[in-house]
Amino acid sequence: MNVEELVRDSLKEMAGQAQPAAANLADRVLVLRRTRRTRRIAVAAAGTAAVVAVAVGVTQLTGGGRDVRPAQVTDGRVVAHPDQSPPRELIGAGDAVVAGYSTQKQVKQPNKDKILTRTYRLLDPGTGRYEKDGRWALATVAPGARTAAVLERELPAARVGLLDLASGKVERWIPVPQGAGGAKFSPDGSKLVVTTYGKNPDRAFWSKRIPVNDTIEPQQVPSRTGFSVFDVASGTGKWHSLPVGKDDDAFSLNARTDLEFSHDGKYLWEPLSMDPGRKYHTLDGADVPTPANEAHVHPWVEAGLSPDGKYAAGDFAGRGDEIASAVHDARSGRLVTKVPGQQLLAWADGRRLIAWGIGGDGNEFHQRLVLVTVGSKKVRPLSGFRSPKDDSGGRWEPLFTTR
Repeated sequence: MNVEELVRDSLKEMAGQAQPAAANLADRVLVLRRTRRTRRIAVAAAGTAAVVAVAVGVTQLTGGGRDVRPAQVTDGRVVAHPDQSPPRELIGAGDAVVAGYSTQKQVKQPNKDKILTRTYRLLDPGTGRYEKDGRWALATVAPGARTAAVLERELPAARVGLLDLASGKVERWIPVPQGAGGAKFSPDGSKLVVTTYGKNPDRAFWSKRIPVNDTIEPQQVPSRTGFSVFDVASGTGKWHSLPVGKDDDAFSLNARTDLEFSHDGKYLWEPLSMDPGRKYHTLDGADVPTPANEAHVHPWVEAGLSPDGKYAAGDFAGRGDEIASAVHDARSGRLVTKVPGQQLLAWADGRRLIAWGIGGDGNEFHQRLVLVTVGSKKVRPLSGFRSPKDDSGGRWEPLFTTR
């Protein structure tokens, strides 16, 4: 059964129900969080892939040279636009910035296949506004919010590009003969891991169709072949074979299993549908145990470790009508506190996080970006509310990076 279609049907069914009573709201949000985790692994909402390589040199990626970006892009102040959804102008807090966002839809093909298609609005660092760029199947932004790695529409792509966000031009293309389907920068922006696939991980194939409820739907096909870690400055890298695990393939039908860097950039990890949720590798692809500093990182919570490595963002932890997420001690895994957010997305600094928050109407689908703080119940809105309908154009997904 196609995981993506099942999840979408479930979300639509939940959205069509009456507003939840306070007594069971937290339970419903917890189910929603777990459902989103399944969809993110299967469909890849947390990083996007398009094989366009953008390269402008280490100085640009690490902040060297004269910086002509507006102050709101470069400093750590809170920049909020609670009246905008989707946002038109930069949103950020502390070290975290929304470097862009995407909307997505399923596009039916003449042969009855379906392709999950994203449309990006990427931050123009000169104006501080989000500009539409429909060229890419996937985009991910480097630290500094000046450069994006992009992949062209036909995945897997033959190259990855380094896009200058100020000019909108691809400065350099890096060949990926094995076929790029995903991309992610290292924490310092000096490296780029590109995950390769034999088939488009965003495509559902009618030739593999399966029954879903009372209809027949195309199915995604797991086809990861390996990865390359590129040096951004030189564009050099080596491909390593790393096919998707047979057990994970057979059990979860996950088509997109992109690799990402660990918190310190020393290792890579891939998502798993079963516990422990992540599998770690060296930069050459060899299996390694979970690094000690990431032993208590929740496998599907985007925020991960705090910048200083002291805290680990946790999953939804509300009870009754409480909307809250856990924050753990990164060394021991002990619950430190709860913060009033539905889903923790990015650390602004060592104590503040950007999260999805729920409005006062109690609708768990009616979300906006908020700033929450460890040890405080204060919530500061950063964006307007997303559309509560899962398949509407008002459902946008933020793309975070560090300033």
